[in-house]
Amino acid sequence: MGFQDIRYETAGGIARLTLNKPDRLNALSWGTWAEIESAIAHADDDDEVKVVVITGEGRGFSAGTDLTNQGSEDQWPERPYAGRELKYRSRYLGTANVYRCRKPTIAAVNGVAVGAGFSLALACDIRIASEAARFSAIFVKRAIVADTGCTWFLPRIVGMERALEMMYTGRMVAAPEALRIGLVSEVVPAEQLAARVTALATEIARGPSLAIELDKRLAYEGMTRTLEEQIQLEQYLQGITNTSADAVEGRQSFLEKREPVFKGR
Repeated sequence: MGFQDIRYETAGGIARLTLNKPDRLNALSWGTWAEIESAIAHADDDDEVKVVVITGEGRGFSAGTDLTNQGSEDQWPERPYAGRELKYRSRYLGTANVYRCRKPTIAAVNGVAVGAGFSLALACDIRIASEAARFSAIFVKRAIVADTGCTWFLPRIVGMERALEMMYTGRMVAAPEALRIGLVSEVVPAEQLAARVTALATEIARGPSLAIELDKRLAYEGMTRTLEEQIQLEQYLQGITNTSADAVEGRQSFLEKREPVFKGR
């Protein structure tokens, strides 16, 4: 796929989406968001892709919205929509595309992640940060309301009180504090970030992808269901996965006392 602001590469069941404007700390223009939407749609449709990793080129993850280099709308890349959906769909929904991606998503936060770039990291299922990472809901410093889903994601991840404090002040949160408050799941030395994220992504990619994708769906949708509704849906979906080739392999490998080899079928 041909992109200008991002790189999209696949190998070993992992799709890597790299924000690729290091000279601007990977600031996000509307063209960049269009490319992110297209890349996520492509990953969702590709059965060979089991995991999506999002990171930034250079020393930053993303400095947020590019306020100086949006270009003209007729020059922006096409989005993965057509007709009325394209006409009416908000340009601010790129993070929703990432959040709704059927595949597991990992943010490899290599440096500063602020504003809309912060929201992009929040939209991922898992965040692993380098020791150089810093986070900020910086919107208030510009006297604007937080956007791109920040007010929805952040309270769900760190709790309402911490989320409001971050949004009220726009202060920078360094990697150690991010780990302590549950904003990220892991902090590693900068030179180890790529290897650690690849190791986790590879472990997930080798798993039974049908079950993993359904676990993601159950976990997210379960936040709006009753316990009884969730248990019933678990039982229904387990009936589907129980007949898959991977489930057969899981049972057979247990009986044969060996590691399973899953095929995503």
